[in-house]
Amino acid sequence: MFWLLASLLLGFVLVPLLGLADSESAGALRQVAAMPEARAAIAMSLFAAAIAAILAGLFGVPLAWLLARAAFPGRAVVAAIVDLPLAVPHTVAGIALLIVLGRHGVIGAPAAAIGLEFWGTLAGVVAAMLFVSAPYTVNAARLGFEAIDPRLEMVARSLGLAPSRVLWHITLPLAGRGILTGLTLTFARALSEFAAVAILAYYPKTAPVLIYELFLRFGLGEAAALSVIVLAVSLALFILLRALAGRAPQVGER
Repeated sequence: MFWLLASLLLGFVLVPLLGLADSESAGALRQVAAMPEARAAIAMSLFAAAIAAILAGLFGVPLAWLLARAAFPGRAVVAAIVDLPLAVPHTVAGIALLIVLGRHGVIGAPAAAIGLEFWGTLAGVVAAMLFVSAPYTVNAARLGFEAIDPRLEMVARSLGLAPSRVLWHITLPLAGRGILTGLTLTFARALSEFAAVAILAYYPKTAPVLIYELFLRFGLGEAAALSVIVLAVSLALFILLRALAGRAPQVGER
């Protein structure tokens, strides 16, 4: 029974993607791949998603550690806030970000005064991607920290290691698989984001934005071809990142 149910779900995911890949000829794919606009959009998506994943790791991993290890008032509320972008429609997220980070926003206006603008810039693309994808890093890293037996850290402390050395040499390496998994999911989610990016920073165009524009201008043809190319690039990167995450040491491994 489980095999049947699992196969139905996998088929539901796979069949549309296989249908998309089968719909385009090699000539159409080469034609779209040769478009400078398409190459620039794919490069922009990859670059911005990588920055979003780095920022998620820089700020999200400490937050994950606090949620996993520190006892403080309102921890459940903080955890709920972290998950909120997963529940908010991304059009709503884009409008909220535009209100705050736009030219007249409470953050956007003072930031623009020092030369940092979010509306229609790379910074805006990264901000939109980070908003919708950061929870994946925080939640996966939190599970990684929670899976570590605190006695391992206590033993290291009893042997004379400073708290900072315990963190860098014991805690973070043992939680490494969870952290890398979270960063992989963050990168993948950021790469695919459309609505929040289109509202806050339509330009410079990312691949999902360009696919939508091609669909409006020309219909399915070029939009489907670019979709297949983006799907192939995303799949290759996702498999690579998943493999790297899988090679990270797991709790209990030597």
